[in-house]
This record gives sequence, C-alpha cells and structure tokens, in this order.
Amino acid sequence: MGIQIIVCIKSIIANGLNGRVVRSSDSRELNPYDRPALEVALRIREELSGTITALSMGPEPCAFTLNEAMAMGVDRGVLLCDPALAGGDTLATSNALAAAIKKLAPFDLVLFGTRAADSDTGQVGPQTAVLLDLPLVTGAHSFEPKDDGLIIERSADGFLERFEVCFPAGLTIHSSANQPRDVGLLGIQLAFEEREVKNWNLADLDLSADRVGEAGSATNVLALSRMESVRKCEFLSGSAVEQVDALINRLSASGMI
Repeated sequence: MGIQIIVCIKSIIANGLNGRVVRSSDSRELNPYDRPALEVALRIREELSGTITALSMGPEPCAFTLNEAMAMGVDRGVLLCDPALAGGDTLATSNALAAAIKKLAPFDLVLFGTRAADSDTGQVGPQTAVLLDLPLVTGAHSFEPKDDGLIIERSADGFLERFEVCFPAGLTIHSSANQPRDVGLLGIQLAFEEREVKNWNLADLDLSADRVGEAGSATNVLALSRMESVRKCEFLSGSAVEQVDALINRLSASGMI
C-alpha cells in the first residue's frame, strides 16, 4: 500500500490588473509556494511508494491547477467546489480542507506550502493541522524518510532544528526545500486522459454551512487600498563629520533614533 500523502494546493490569479480580479481558467496558476510541497511528496513516494492526492478549493476553473499537479506525477485530485464555500477566510478554508482530509483517510502525511502568493497569510496549513489534531512542523526544508515517520530539518532564528515525527503528521514546506520538477508532455497527457479530478460539494464534506464561506469566517475584509509610496532624497553637504552630525540630527528630529 505504501505511504498515503495529501498535498493541499491553491489556485491563484496570475495577474489582477488595476485591482480587478478576473476569474477564468486562463488567468489562474498553481501557487508557486505549493510546488515545493508537491515535489517533496513525489520524492517521498519514490522512496516509500504509495499514493499522492492533491486537494484544492475553489470554483470549477481551479481544476486546471489539479491537472497541473497530476502532470507532475500526483495520482489524483479533489476539488472542493460549492457556492457555500465562497468568500471564506483562512479559518473557514481550514474547516473545509480538514473535513475533506478526514474523508480521504486513512493518510500518513499532509503537506502544505508555507503561504499563498496572493493572500500571503501562512495560516491555512497550521490551522488545518490543528483541526486534524496532527503534529506539525513548519518551514521544513530537508527530509529523511523512515518506515514510521520522517526526520525533518528546518532553519529558525539562525539555528538548524532537527525533528523526528511519526505518521500521521502535517508539514509546511519552505520554498528553498527543492527545485520542483518540470512537467513533461507525457505527464500532461496522463493528467488529462488517465487521472481523475473529483468534485466534492458541501454535502460531501458533512459540514454545516455556518462553518464555511462567509458564514464560517472569523474575519472580514472591510476595504482594500493601494499603498502610496512617497520618497524624498536630500544630499548633505560639508565634511564627513558635518554630514554625520546633520544625519543624526535629522534622524533624531524624525523620531527614528
């Protein structure tokens, strides 16, 4: 049977011009921070054998992101697609993902990227692991598979930390962990002709509507605005000592020192 791995991935908008988000299949791409997690899953499977499932949430065009994951070598994809799931914050998203992962059980390893390139919160992986009561290591960058778990290394605050975790476990994968493999033509063919994306709705998750979407969100976005950057350049004259004194006076007057 081998190891059973679930990788949670996100479909993001490739380019939202002038603050406008256009949701279509050709405007979406796989979150780049999820690619290293997919690569880790593929490398672990190469050593321990098993099955990899990619899990995502979003409207129907997000299925193309799962096809891309399957073109890399993932065995199957599951898309959580239901209007009731729309508009959710990270907590509501984690509720839906955790419910889907429970339905996919048994599993040994649940992988996430460290963050999404669009929202940049870094919250979904840890929150989902907590909801599943899984031990979690964040920012992992190297791995040594064992029969019943993994030896994991990560860098934190200038130190190299080493952990041993037993399955089942959750990991968020640092973007420096590896160089994800390129997708070949054969992989693309297999993804569309022989591998399957299953669509699950809210009823499939056995969740009440008040735990997902806007109703299940603990936070709401009130407004978005473009940050204005104003720069001012001033040249200081005089000797080196005079320039240093003038700089110190200006920094002190502005409250920076």
